[in-house]
Amino acid sequence: MTNLDDLPIRRDLVGQLPYGAPQIDVPIRLNVNENTFGIPEEVALKIVQRTAEAALTLNRYPDREFIELRRMLAEFLGGNLAAEQIWAANGSNEILQQFFQVFGGPDVKAISFGPTYSMYLNIARTTLTEYQLLPRLEDYSLTEEYVRGEILKAKPQIVILCSPNNPTGTGISLDVIEAAYDSFEGMLLVDEAYQEFANSPSAISLLPGRPRLVISRTMSKAFAFAGARVGYMAADAAVVDAMRIVRLPYHLSALTQAAAMAALETSGQLLANVQQIKVQRDRIMAGILKMGLRPLPSDANFVLIEGFSDTQMIFDGLLSKGIIVRDIGIAGCLRVTAGTEAETTKLLGELALLLD
Repeated sequence: MTNLDDLPIRRDLVGQLPYGAPQIDVPIRLNVNENTFGIPEEVALKIVQRTAEAALTLNRYPDREFIELRRMLAEFLGGNLAAEQIWAANGSNEILQQFFQVFGGPDVKAISFGPTYSMYLNIARTTLTEYQLLPRLEDYSLTEEYVRGEILKAKPQIVILCSPNNPTGTGISLDVIEAAYDSFEGMLLVDEAYQEFANSPSAISLLPGRPRLVISRTMSKAFAFAGARVGYMAADAAVVDAMRIVRLPYHLSALTQAAAMAALETSGQLLANVQQIKVQRDRIMAGILKMGLRPLPSDANFVLIEGFSDTQMIFDGLLSKGIIVRDIGIAGCLRVTAGTEAETTKLLGELALLLD
């Protein structure tokens, strides 16, 4: 049987592994920051209705520019955005990939501040873009002075800021984002995949007058739409036109467009659980503190927990009880998604037993 080493793959991909978290079928999955509340029945019926209507014309290609969906996303985001300032793709990862295809490449340097989302490195690598991961401050925060100084030293053409940051949950102030934008002449992408759970304001308000600023979002988290694969971005209309150059033809299927529009039509019901998720996030943090561990302050729908003496033992112990969490490769740390009240109760109870 042929294996990977026998194939003439690109030299820079030799020895690389695909991105992915363990996909294990257990009752409580708290490892990939999904919205565990699921889709309300009323919303599901709306999605079925929309996709059924789209199914009648599946013999035709979908709307290549998906103008109606872009208009609805602009309305959802607010800030007087126009449909021409919105772009969508197959999850926010494809938004990132198209962004790097347009603005990255062999002569371009991109930086971010870590630990942060590992797909930035993967996408930079596959687009032949140099990528430098700079350290965050000791508490994983970022300040105006620090970000400005590091950008001036690194001299990048692309800067990525993740806010709230994955895997730490740390938010970034608008002052830091403004300082980053003003520190160089390249493209600044702010990844707001978890913004709906944050207490800090969105960078959407900074878009006017900043044509090099891009705000990336997803419907996978707060919208409980991970399986639909819909990511989107807001930016200057010229940036959207640039993304259209590299997109594959008809990259958003008619069914995806229909499902996303149904979700936006019922966004009130879908986002109703956000506050409950934040309550469970804060409950996890309080419970962890009582166990002598250190939860990082989080603006997202997850908590990074520090202080485990044996993360593998804890991971395996929870898994044996039907709970999967995420080992993100930081010594002594595990990341836990905030789920339902029952899931949080089970998590905290089993964790307490393992630490006893």
